Amino acid sequence: MGVAAAERCTPGVAVPGRGSWLLHTELGPHPDGGCDAQLPALGLAPRAVRAGLGRGRRLGPGFPALQLGRLCECDFRPDLPGLECDLAQHLAGQHLAKALVVKALKAFVRDPAPTKPLVLSLHGWTGTGKSYVSSLLAHYLFQGGLRSPRVHHFSPVIHFPHPSHVERYKKDLKSWVQGNLTACGRSLFLFDEMDKMPPGLMEVLRPFLGSSWVVYGTNYRKAIFIFISNTGGEQINQVALEAWRSRRDREEILLQELEPVISRAVLDNPHHGFSHSGIMEERLLDAVVPFLPLQRHHVRHCVLNELAQLGLEPRDEVVQAVLDSTTFFPEDEQLFSSNGCKTVASRISFFL
Repeated sequence: MGVAAAERCTPGVAVPGRGSWLLHTELGPHPDGGCDAQLPALGLAPRAVRAGLGRGRRLGPGFPALQLGRLCECDFRPDLPGLECDLAQHLAGQHLAKALVVKALKAFVRDPAPTKPLVLSLHGWTGTGKSYVSSLLAHYLFQGGLRSPRVHHFSPVIHFPHPSHVERYKKDLKSWVQGNLTACGRSLFLFDEMDKMPPGLMEVLRPFLGSSWVVYGTNYRKAIFIFISNTGGEQINQVALEAWRSRRDREEILLQELEPVISRAVLDNPHHGFSHSGIMEERLLDAVVPFLPLQRHHVRHCVLNELAQLGLEPRDEVVQAVLDSTTFFPEDEQLFSSNGCKTVASRISFFL
């Protein structure tokens, strides 16, 4: 990417003006003083708005009659150009993931009335960028990033550690999702390490992921659900290895080659979080996003990025030391990093 292009895609924060507030369902709290705090700027009295909702009253000149309504997007501030730029500059070796994520988000964010939530499932070997991409989505979609009260991150080790308690977890998860969507329809739910989720737990999410208009009295169609999993990583690696052996460029690898093998790997794994959930069987995923294994030059890219983040000049001896300490596979080809870029930061600290 040239200097001019890099300057054009300097990350920013998109702040909607008065004309960009959308009408939704349910008034709920806003992190900057609540949704009610936004209404005076629109010339509306919060109490009058609440009183009028549910009776089909007009909110004022120019506003349609509503049964339910909201006049703010919470702290949802999508900056898709910034996201696209950051992915282009810092996500190494993932042409499919970049294209799929950006395309899905553009279509979803630009649709004023989506018919269902956006549901993405990220798959690939460890250290290939799945968690990094999910953190970027939070950063470029919500004003508070991962700290936003509208971003909800679930880990099986932290939140669902005991498989024997799955029925209680189901009740708690359903209540949490329903409650937060009632407070703000623009919410992001991240489910990490789906390989370790108790089987059957995700079943409670199925009603929230489809194309119904309302679930449990809550409009949920503007929510985003992201599932992160290592399942399918071995199959993705095999496709990438075969492409390399056939002298195909990795950018020639197509989604059509990967999606079926990933789906089969998930469905054949009784310990995966999607097991017994019906989510894949009912085709509730909008995109299966594959992350390819990283080669030596991709790891080098990660090292240079990390040095830049630390405010350090590139040092050839540090870059080479990190590469030399990284394990690659298969044994004969020594082609792909065993840990992707996951340990790059700690290795740099060791060699500085």
